[in-house]
Amino acid sequence: MKIKKLLLLLLLVVSCGQIFSQSRRVADRFFNEFAYVRSAKLYEAIYKKGDSSAYILKRLGDSHYNNSETIKAEYWYEKLIKDNDTVASNYLFKYAQVLRSNGKYQKSDSLLILIAPKSDISSKKEELEDQNYLLDFSKIENKRISIRNLALNTPYSDFGGFMLNDKETFFASASPKTSKKERLYKWNNQPFLNIYKANNFVIPLEDSEKNDSVLVLQSKTLLSQPVNTQYHESTPIFTKEGKTMYFTRVNYDGKKLRKDKKQTINLKLYKTVLEKSLWTNVEELPFNSDEYSVGHPALSPDEKTLYFVSDMPGGLGKTDIYKVDIKEDGYGEPVNLGATINTSDKEMFPFVGADNTLYFSSNGHVGLGLLDIFQTKIKENNTYDKPINLGIPFNSKRDDFSFYIDSKGRKGFISSNREKGKGDDDIYSFIIYEEEKPVVVEPEICTQLITGFVLSSHDNSPIPNATVKLVDEKGIVVLEALSNEDGSYVFDRMPCISEKYRLNGTKLDYKPDTKSVVTGTEKGTVTKQNLILTPLIIGNQIVISPIYFDFNKSTIREDAQYELENIVVVMNNHPEMIIKIESHTDSRGGKEYNRKLSDRRAKSTRRFIISRGIEARRVESAIGFGEANLLNDCNDANRNKCTEEEHQLNRRSYFYIVSGADDVGIKNKKPVVIDKTLLLHKQKLQKEKFLLERLNSFRRSRAKQKESNKCKKDSDCE
Repeated sequence: MKIKKLLLLLLLVVSCGQIFSQSRRVADRFFNEFAYVRSAKLYEAIYKKGDSSAYILKRLGDSHYNNSETIKAEYWYEKLIKDNDTVASNYLFKYAQVLRSNGKYQKSDSLLILIAPKSDISSKKEELEDQNYLLDFSKIENKRISIRNLALNTPYSDFGGFMLNDKETFFASASPKTSKKERLYKWNNQPFLNIYKANNFVIPLEDSEKNDSVLVLQSKTLLSQPVNTQYHESTPIFTKEGKTMYFTRVNYDGKKLRKDKKQTINLKLYKTVLEKSLWTNVEELPFNSDEYSVGHPALSPDEKTLYFVSDMPGGLGKTDIYKVDIKEDGYGEPVNLGATINTSDKEMFPFVGADNTLYFSSNGHVGLGLLDIFQTKIKENNTYDKPINLGIPFNSKRDDFSFYIDSKGRKGFISSNREKGKGDDDIYSFIIYEEEKPVVVEPEICTQLITGFVLSSHDNSPIPNATVKLVDEKGIVVLEALSNEDGSYVFDRMPCISEKYRLNGTKLDYKPDTKSVVTGTEKGTVTKQNLILTPLIIGNQIVISPIYFDFNKSTIREDAQYELENIVVVMNNHPEMIIKIESHTDSRGGKEYNRKLSDRRAKSTRRFIISRGIEARRVESAIGFGEANLLNDCNDANRNKCTEEEHQLNRRSYFYIVSGADDVGIKNKKPVVIDKTLLLHKQKLQKEKFLLERLNSFRRSRAKQKESNKCKKDSDCE
């Protein structure tokens, strides 16, 4: 019995060992494929089954660390250090990093200073002891920074930002390209990165007390092939004339992904040129390799040097920053920037400003959290000043990277996964102000509003979800709104300016309405204006104003064409709608003559509708009934007694809906939300124009006065 129990116990131990071994191999495979979300779940399952080895704790910490989950990483690194007497200094440093990221600076600094003599991070101790290692922009008296999360950020990873000619910005995003299900990148379970471009705008901030503005991006557009593929593309940069682009792509040759000896897919640098508005001739740079990564390009101001990031053999850390000369016949040999810049950890995302300042991100130099942004001056002898941490607000407790600033040193972008973002990585725009700049006082924001109801002309019922546009005298749409369930709409917080506007109300299958309004100059002014929309579908008919023909003719007149366009609009809104046309005349003239005339007019109406692109099959019939169906007593016996208005009532056409009224192919679009800061900007310009006119008037008055005084003293002045 004892032997059987012992054998059973041995079998259980062997079986458990095999399970742990198999589970660990699966988790390791995901970890090595950078699928850190999956690897973390598997390692945690292994830990719960009883494997609390240092190996599992390290991998748990690393899985969360590599996905910027610093709270979870701190938990597992702390457990690793407490449960093991000896822990490598690089894990102590990672623990110190996540402590800083989680706001525990004193504990982090104490740990860094403690482990510095035992490791290769003695420079960290020097940085901590140097009071000038942190350039905190939030505390610089003569500078102020306006920084905002971009509206085009998505729940996915969005980062980068390279401004071309002050008009367009290029960046990377993992947002899905289409509504269809896309392949996901195992690292973070997101779609693959692609390169996009958007238009730049600088607009004043509504909530600013110091006349600040914000840099925004609009009209996001995906770059086409051959730049974007089904895999990763990112970090585009451009030469000044915008004709050459360098960018990063995974090692994909257009047919398959290529891997190194360890089955890892690396990054490579590519170059493409612009020809006839198309990016062509994508070529791989010669210092790429299948065995290591090369990416994140940056150009020197003179465009003779290309900077990049690589984990090629012989480097100082996990990833280092390199540079290479750009020659007429190719490229020089890559050169490591050295120990002043590169550490034993990661240096990434270089950018060189117009003043020869090198900006880069690092988790090896002492920072506020994980990746932080640093700056250093490139000297003439190709050496570098000691890197300085940019501090708040550029850096946070999380990853901060991909710094860009324009040639004037005023506006640019950073990327970060800091708290209160919209997704994974977000792009933030910034504008740097000098305090000595002239301050223009913004006009007071009024609380006056324009309000009213959108109603149906048929029965005065409210029309919900109608689009209401506020249009200025130049035809520019200033604001848009949707009417509520009760038909009400409102434009609030209008500026205190007496201004003429047009209100335009539209909705699918209704005739639009336009009304004029004039705003006041006092707070609390309420301008009320209703909009009356005429329904084009009532019951089983498309209803339009009467269409008229010249006497004894069936030619479609211009005024009739205008009304018939409403029929075309409704049928375009309902692609499967089929109608029939009936035309009628008054009693004047012979019965047979009237029948033939009305029939010609019905068929002429049908031909016009078809000529506007409506399929012939959708107009089932077009028949004239002459005077057979009069609406009043203006028959042959009484026709001389009836007024012209009474006869006109009988001259009519009906457009009956046979089928397809419920088949809506075009829906009311939700209005574009126009930023109210545009109103404030316009208000500011108007006030500046007014002040300028007053100033010029004053100057003219003074000049006349001086001239008049001169003439009084000088008898020769004529």
